[in-house]
Amino acid sequence: MRRPFFRSCPWRSAREIARAGFLVEFWAWQDRGLEAIAADRSIQISAFPGYVGGSMVHPAGLAAFLEGVRKSLAFAEKVGCCQLFLSTGEISSEGKIDHPIAAHPATRWITAYKALSQLAELAEKAGVVYVLEPLNTKVDHAGYPLPRAEDVVRLIEQVGSRRIRLLLDIYHVQIEEGNVTQVIRDCKDFIGYVHVADVPGRHEPGTGEINYPRIVEALREIKYEGIVGLEAFPESDDHLAMSRFREVFG
Repeated sequence: MRRPFFRSCPWRSAREIARAGFLVEFWAWQDRGLEAIAADRSIQISAFPGYVGGSMVHPAGLAAFLEGVRKSLAFAEKVGCCQLFLSTGEISSEGKIDHPIAAHPATRWITAYKALSQLAELAEKAGVVYVLEPLNTKVDHAGYPLPRAEDVVRLIEQVGSRRIRLLLDIYHVQIEEGNVTQVIRDCKDFIGYVHVADVPGRHEPGTGEINYPRIVEALREIKYEGIVGLEAFPESDDHLAMSRFREVFG
């Protein structure tokens, strides 16, 4: 397992994280010092959002969603990034679902299937992988249409492409459904990326209730070899958070 340290940050902070020996992932890639990041060979970007605007769960938002996907692909090529995050559409900085969602469940699912099928074709041509994330609705993202890991897995099964995978966020799983190690086992054939943070507080592992050593064991049991990213708010200090993260994930 490889370890990026999450920080939604401009170039200077990204370089500091890279100097500490971590890959860098970030959100909201627009206006984030794109040219400097692309030019700095010391910074290895593990992933960033693969969409800008629109919605994959409402027919009226699908065209805009796919247009944003193409813009993100161009940036991915520029910075040499081959993994891209997905949610069903834009989410505000406060966690509010800020994109249209079709009223009928069948319409949501069919539209998401169409979107992901087209993304699979784009991903194959570009040599990238998209990872779709379920988000909890109980604390952070009320109304999000894919709250459980199984929701994403069922979509991935129907699309049938290795270029569309599950982003398993341990923080969200713990809040939304619990029984995290069983979810890891159930989703083992679909996980393409892992995010970690503790509950409550969304701080680094070791600050809350989740048994992260057991999570590490579960990931090793399923032979997960991908990236584990710290998507968390450091409890007190960035460097302490990185140290705690490294202690757990080695």
